[in-house]
Amino acid sequence: MTHVEDELTSQPECWERAASEAARHAKALPAPGERVAIVGCGTSYFMAQAAAALREDTGQGETDAFAASEFPHGRRYDRVVALTRSGTTTEVLDLLDRLKGGTRTTAVTGDPDTPVMTAADDLVVLDFADERSVVQTRFATTALTLFRAHLGLHPATAVTDARTAVTQPLPEGLVECGQFTFLGRGWTVGLANEAGLKMREAALAWTEAYPAMEYRHGPISISTTGTATWMLGDAPDGLAEEVRGTGALWVAGRLDPLAELIRVQRLAVALAASRGLDPDSPRHLTRSVILAP
Repeated sequence: MTHVEDELTSQPECWERAASEAARHAKALPAPGERVAIVGCGTSYFMAQAAAALREDTGQGETDAFAASEFPHGRRYDRVVALTRSGTTTEVLDLLDRLKGGTRTTAVTGDPDTPVMTAADDLVVLDFADERSVVQTRFATTALTLFRAHLGLHPATAVTDARTAVTQPLPEGLVECGQFTFLGRGWTVGLANEAGLKMREAALAWTEAYPAMEYRHGPISISTTGTATWMLGDAPDGLAEEVRGTGALWVAGRLDPLAELIRVQRLAVALAASRGLDPDSPRHLTRSVILAP
């Protein structure tokens, strides 16, 4: 078993722990009414997109998400939250350093022995969800579970669905597909973006991701026999029928959307195996991007 397989199957337990510890971390996480930016790189950026949409949709405060390198320094925020599994990513550390003394910052990290521990004002350490694999799975979903619980949005079914996701067989014919499109709505657009990234990282797959309503505006033209379109969350009316009409395989998201992402992670590993690839060591990638000064 690869590290990533072991890590992705441990997610139900990680989510349970994160949800149970959310109250303990409440002072380090955004308070209702704060104007907040959530930042990250790669997978963490897409989790930031999901967390920001959830927070703003529940009326707890204006919330934006940015890649750490693209943070708009001309805007004022009450708090900036940085998601960083490694705690060493250059763009995140540079941003926290620039904000120090001016904007309150929180770092959510998996490694307590890294520079981010002194770079941020407040800390949330999820070391039980840290990973050995370069490809990120459980840290990302555990961090988002922490946010969902903090916002009062962690459903009782999420962990149950996660357990289903790690054992349920994947839809027949998926591994044989040559192209994959992932769709989301609202907070699950970030999950769709992450699903596409996971497939590219682990399996070098041709993948795309879109807001579900935007899919009709051009991207559906690539759908045909041998492609797959996977919906994370509830689909717009009529979309499944349109996709099936192209000859593509339609995959409906029937579980909690975050649990549905686990199924995509499993697909990425299965596709990598079918192509003779090692998902623990994706080409040209490292666990953390550290840029030379």
